[in-house]
Amino acid sequence: MAPIGKTQAELTRLVEDAIRSEPGCETVQVLAVTPLPHVREGRNWQIPEVVLGDSLISDVDRAVMSVQRRLGREFHLIADQSEPTGGSA
Repeated sequence: MAPIGKTQAELTRLVEDAIRSEPGCETVQVLAVTPLPHVREGRNWQIPEVVLGDSLISDVDRAVMSVQRRLGREFHLIADQSEPTGGSA
């Protein structure tokens, strides 16, 4: 099964919900997922920053790794249609 394309906002919401469903991570906030440069296949995004809230860093580290692995098989990051494409003006 091919990964499903999601925008940055959609994927960030999915990731945050998945991390918050992990034990001890109910207060975590995911600021954004970001693209991995030069990745052509597989998971093309990462979770660079999270706000711990009342969660322990060990619980959050475990959850982030698990969610990246699990959701990375299901979803890939696509360019948001409203983002500029970087062309010259």
